[in-house]
Amino acid sequence: MRLDDTGPAVRIVSSAAAFRWRPRAGRIVYNSPFMYERVLFQRVGDPLAIQIDRYLETGGYAGIRKVLDEYTPDEVIELTKQSGLRGRGGAGFPTGMKWSFVPQDTGKPVYLCCNADESEPGTCKDRVIIEQDPHQLIEGIMIAAYAVRCNLAFIYIRGEFALGFRRLEAAVAEAHSKGFLGHGIFGSKFDLEIVVHSGAGAYICGEETGLLESLEGKRGHPRQKPPFPAVEGLYGCPTVVNNVETLSNLPHIFTRGVEWFQGIGNPPKNTGPKLYCISGHVSRPAVVEREMGVGLRELVYDVCGGIRNGNQLKGVIPGGSSVPILTADEIDVSMDFDSLAAKGTMLGSAGVIVLDETTCIVRLAMRTARFYAEESCGQCTQCREGTWWMEQVLHRIEHGQGTMADLDMIADMCGHMKGVTICVLSDACAMPIEAMLRKFRQEFEYHVTEKRCLVGDHVHA
Repeated sequence: MRLDDTGPAVRIVSSAAAFRWRPRAGRIVYNSPFMYERVLFQRVGDPLAIQIDRYLETGGYAGIRKVLDEYTPDEVIELTKQSGLRGRGGAGFPTGMKWSFVPQDTGKPVYLCCNADESEPGTCKDRVIIEQDPHQLIEGIMIAAYAVRCNLAFIYIRGEFALGFRRLEAAVAEAHSKGFLGHGIFGSKFDLEIVVHSGAGAYICGEETGLLESLEGKRGHPRQKPPFPAVEGLYGCPTVVNNVETLSNLPHIFTRGVEWFQGIGNPPKNTGPKLYCISGHVSRPAVVEREMGVGLRELVYDVCGGIRNGNQLKGVIPGGSSVPILTADEIDVSMDFDSLAAKGTMLGSAGVIVLDETTCIVRLAMRTARFYAEESCGQCTQCREGTWWMEQVLHRIEHGQGTMADLDMIADMCGHMKGVTICVLSDACAMPIEAMLRKFRQEFEYHVTEKRCLVGDHVHA
């Protein structure tokens, strides 16, 4: 899905209004049945929202002004902890707690890195904010930087996001021209500079230490931990890494209050608004803002109009390609970190991929392995060799050359690829394939015994 003026239509659903964008055709606004107040997407659909004057007209930069006027950095950290804001990049780690790990007595500068390398297959939410409301992200960076006493922040953006890169650079320049960045911002004693850095389009640079290596000008090879970035990160200095959606929540927390934020979602540990990307075999793919903990069934059937062409649902991948699949009878679950963990999967990046009855699970597993084999940085043997060999075995099964022993081999490989590498890319390959094999084993066995696909060869075209 693309959000610029050269791609196909993309639908953004947020509340009582949703927007369908078409190339060079403006927008169409139509009614939606959901009465949900837009927060992160409140300016999405307004073509002038990328400009700082419109952002100010709609209440922008009020959060950072309030923070600078009323709170110390330690108080900002404590209020962020109280809000319950968890990282929206995948791990779901409490944001305020991550900030509290940053030591302040090292004599070294503290850095903040915004992870805008949105590379998980099935995920396209952060780029909506980047391309349509960049000042919201910049204000969030300001608040986070103040909290951790950082005077130089970086936005590491995915190399393919050319439009987003241009808009972020323009937004930073606008903020400078207004005196909102640089020395003594908003008349305070707080100084801040923001640098926008474009990556080269590597999946592994979405991993925070791989991102730091790339930002330093090296190969994007993840680092051994500990030491963790909060203690020894960019250039060997204390560093906080947060993603776009996480940082974009901060202006709203500090303008509307912690109790307001706590009142949204599925408390006590899953609070606030959340962005979901629903793609695949649904009638109306969408990027949608709802409360943390909205029902998965509601997203698929109410927001996106159900399964395309009247087909039956086969499965849903709830958090991007790296998380275990749910079967059709497992989708009555809340889309939050803890509820999905109880189902044996993860919220991850909230990239919901919907699969209908025409999906060949074996082919899906093979393509998943191929992706991670290509994106592995190669440092760890289990990942470098495991992802490649996984693809070869699945390719053999998919093309009618597999054996029953291959199925046991896949299960064994998955067990040896998890929890043994520097980063979790190896796990990201093993976990979804392991779940596919366990939940759809009869389909793998059919490929072995019948030498063809259970759902018909037509799906391979």
